[in-house]
Amino acid sequence: MEIALLGNPNVGKTTLFNLLTGSRQYVGNWPGVTVEKKEGYHNDIKVVDLPGIYALDTYSNEEKVSKSYLESGKADFIVNIVDASNLVRNLYLTSQATRYGIPMIIVLNMTDVADTKGLKTDPHVLQEELGIKVIPLVASSGKNINELIVSLMNMDTETAYHPKIKDFESEEEAYKKLEEIAEKATTRSEIRKSISEKIDTVVLNPLIAYPLFLAVLFLVFKLTFSWIGDPLSGAFEDYVIVPLSDFITSLLSGSSGWFRSLVSDGIIAGVGSVIVFLPVIMVMFFSISLLEESGYMARAALIMDRLMRKMGLSGKAFIPMIIGFGCSVPAIMSARTLETEKDRRTAALLAPLMSCNARLPVYLLFAGIFFKGHEEIVVMSLYILGVVIAFLIGILFKNTIFRKDEEPFIIELPDYHVPNLKSVFSSTWDKAKGFLKKAGTLIFSLSVIVWFLSNFNLNGMSEMQDSFLASAGKVIAPLLKPLGFGNWQSAVALTAGLMAKEVVVSTLEIVFTGNLQGGLAAAFTPVSAYAFLVFVLLYTPCVAVIAAFKKEYGTKMMLFSVSYQMVLAWVVSFIFYNVGSLIWR
Repeated sequence: MEIALLGNPNVGKTTLFNLLTGSRQYVGNWPGVTVEKKEGYHNDIKVVDLPGIYALDTYSNEEKVSKSYLESGKADFIVNIVDASNLVRNLYLTSQATRYGIPMIIVLNMTDVADTKGLKTDPHVLQEELGIKVIPLVASSGKNINELIVSLMNMDTETAYHPKIKDFESEEEAYKKLEEIAEKATTRSEIRKSISEKIDTVVLNPLIAYPLFLAVLFLVFKLTFSWIGDPLSGAFEDYVIVPLSDFITSLLSGSSGWFRSLVSDGIIAGVGSVIVFLPVIMVMFFSISLLEESGYMARAALIMDRLMRKMGLSGKAFIPMIIGFGCSVPAIMSARTLETEKDRRTAALLAPLMSCNARLPVYLLFAGIFFKGHEEIVVMSLYILGVVIAFLIGILFKNTIFRKDEEPFIIELPDYHVPNLKSVFSSTWDKAKGFLKKAGTLIFSLSVIVWFLSNFNLNGMSEMQDSFLASAGKVIAPLLKPLGFGNWQSAVALTAGLMAKEVVVSTLEIVFTGNLQGGLAAAFTPVSAYAFLVFVLLYTPCVAVIAAFKKEYGTKMMLFSVSYQMVLAWVVSFIFYNVGSLIWR
């Protein structure tokens, strides 16, 4: 049996999906589009979580995906999740879904939120009016989940489906009918200002919104780098990485010298130098997931709308930017959900300027050596710099290559709620698994390649300064000299970083032959170190991002993206190094 979860955005669909499927779930993309697909199992029932949509009018990719799935005949049953505090708008999608003749249960969710707004919906009256079984639920706490599960397990015998509402020809007529139904089923007490509305009078206040947004970001960075993440990372290195490294080295004591060097100086040094930052990255993921679950991230998009307008974009384009803080690949792909081609291309070109999590190990390494005690300020400044540069480049694009009328911005602000820790931990672990997978595959492979190139030349094994890697680095290094880091080690690390930004750290660990801190301290000053971080922030992203851009927008736009970011990184780093050298002598 296959059931589909259908509903508007922010009605608790994903929470219900997690309740039903537990750990028996997986995530992917729908065929042909970059819209997330979640599938899982409850006993023998397959559960498909459709994208959150408002209607089935084939306007957005999400709507097309849902309509195509429902038309395919795969679904034996629809579980339609409805927000009890916003009944009429949610039931419009219900009325459209009846066109497919698929048996349906309505889950009247968020009844607790409706109560706080003075709204009480009688599920029995609503069921009578709609002709569809209605089950009240509070998905966030699991209240009444057993009643839903019993109905699903006995859907053939217990579920009557004789809808009295149909897919109306006129939207105006539909809403009029749905308002009559809601009026019969709902009683209203004195209208009270909800907690969310009270919070928003502060959070969205024009004078407070931006300072508060910066304060929230600073708190995230403080948690990540000072209070929790850094101590955990230190403990992880002392009690896991170092003992494991020593143990493996001892096992290889009888092996040949080159093999010991490959394992110790190549694989362990390369992969270990990145893995050590796992606790810090997990704290960052956890903090961002908390903000998403609480409802604040939607406010962030609204807050940023005014700034996005300066670039000719709507606040909705801020969503790919936010996603870009995690990874530029889904950020570029998510730009496809924007309404116009101009918005899609502009957002995709700007999203890689957001500092993705792959750059974080590089920031942490340099900040810990050159800016001890001020790590969170340095790292936060890089994140803000990425946003500022994107803003300036966006204005440039608006007035040159992307001249077009602006689109309206509509976003729903979900009610604030206490984050579901199970969902937060699940999201954090999913992202951590992606990081570990990259460390165990791509970074592992590149560490082996970098070790080989740094220990061999045409005559066989060689000293590092005479190796293939050093020779290649010495060709590139003069281009970087005006930026303050014209040494071959930096050149090869940045080149390797085109595969994955974390590889910058593992490459530096290898080329400085186990003395990473001393080697960096000798090769950089604080000013040139910051200029190096600026370059890492802005230069051409990894090959996965380049491939995603080519797939979405073609070779010409991909080459433009690669070229302009490389030039941008060089120019901005040049400015920071030379101006910084005048100020900080």
